[in-house]
Amino acid sequence: MSRPKKPIKSDIGWSTADRISIFGKDLPSEILGHLNLGDMGFLEIKGRLPDANESKMFNAMVVCLAEHGITPSAIAARMTYMGAPEAMQAAVAAGLCGLGSVFVGSTETCAKMLVDALPDPKAKVNLPELAAKTVSDLRAARQNVPGVGHPIHKPVDPRTPRLFEIARETGFSGPYVELVQLVSAEAEKVSGKSLPVNATGAIGAICCEMGFDWKICRGLGVMARAVGLVGHLLEESRHPMAGEIWHRVEDEASEHARPK
Repeated sequence: MSRPKKPIKSDIGWSTADRISIFGKDLPSEILGHLNLGDMGFLEIKGRLPDANESKMFNAMVVCLAEHGITPSAIAARMTYMGAPEAMQAAVAAGLCGLGSVFVGSTETCAKMLVDALPDPKAKVNLPELAAKTVSDLRAARQNVPGVGHPIHKPVDPRTPRLFEIARETGFSGPYVELVQLVSAEAEKVSGKSLPVNATGAIGAICCEMGFDWKICRGLGVMARAVGLVGHLLEESRHPMAGEIWHRVEDEASEHARPK
């Protein structure tokens, strides 16, 4: 007996000989020259065009995630490019593979933490108590609090205040933004460490305010950082550093270089 076939359906886009349609909009006449890259990303995720406030906020978030210097993902991309300069896409992919719970991808874990704690943003709850419970539960499970702390930016991640400022300007500063700040304060109190809300924590909270599914939040970082990695690879082609990184690590990490 054959397996019944399930419908294969996508609402995103389709093409004919003379037309390309994306969510019902004609690509040449309604999208090209009208949408910037961030707005196109919003359309792909939401299935509709952003309004002015959504456009400003979404573009700010993806621009924020596009670049952060010589990070592990940039190093991975540069090293891969050194070995396969004919495959820029492989080098970009190598850098993107490192976007996880520590770097960039913590937007997802932070957003999930906030939504799990506050499924209904309109619910009447005591946010300070909710923040305390959230931190307590994570510590009891021996899990890090996502979206807070940074190895470089202390006591403030300079990106966070600006993101929250734009959130206020665009109407996306609500209970999730307040909750992530309360979580940060509670985590600092119980740990005795400086744990400011970092950029990914701010973006995770704002994504919740904008109604994005938490599962897509890491995708914002992936699409944004891909742009930055292309820039790193162009620089690598002109002013290489991967070879120096390789030889320096080989010299310093090899057995003969270790102290007796």
